[in-house]
Amino acid sequence: MKLLGIDFGSKKIGLAVSDKTGSMAFPKEVIPNDGNLLSYIKSLVDKEGISEIIIGQSINHYGKNNKIQDKINEFIVDLTLQMNIPIHLQDERYSTQAALQIQGRNNQTDASAAALILDSFIILRKNKFKEE
Repeated sequence: MKLLGIDFGSKKIGLAVSDKTGSMAFPKEVIPNDGNLLSYIKSLVDKEGISEIIIGQSINHYGKNNKIQDKINEFIVDLTLQMNIPIHLQDERYSTQAALQIQGRNNQTDASAAALILDSFIILRKNKFKEE
């Protein structure tokens, strides 16, 4: 069960993938948010054998959607029309700040933020499974 994590931004998209068991997240790459985005994500899902997509939910510290969340919601609709796999939202608050603290700012910061979002999802899923 390989997972794809996405840190959605208006200009750049950070991507991360899990291992084949869906238990560890790894930064993959940063790509432009342009007209090729959907076709690139679809080809990546096919190539990597992705079974689920986790997208960072952009909410403020009060738990309310930020402005970019409307674009994320549109992106989710477009993804849903292109692919028949589950898509989940995961709170992304402070993921970029955490990535900056870990590695500093560079061209892979958004990919690292995507890995942190994906890792949060993996941990929550593991904890939920343990409770059941």
